[in-house]
Amino acid sequence: MRTLVKYGYIILTISAVFILYCLIFNPASWIVYSVAIVFIPLFILSFGLITMAAPKKDEEEDRAHEPFIGY
Repeated sequence: MRTLVKYGYIILTISAVFILYCLIFNPASWIVYSVAIVFIPLFILSFGLITMAAPKKDEEEDRAHEPFIGY
């Protein structure tokens, strides 16, 4: 479970850096479009990955021994 949260934060950070780059430095339009197509959905999906992978207090022991099924 910890690796899913770790990867979620890594994807969130990389996406945020690229989005902020496009907002601050005003690159060519094709770069902005590619960032919008790839990194904005990854930014949103990484929030879901972080939320789903973090166990609730009452589920911590059960989910420690079972694989993440993505309910």
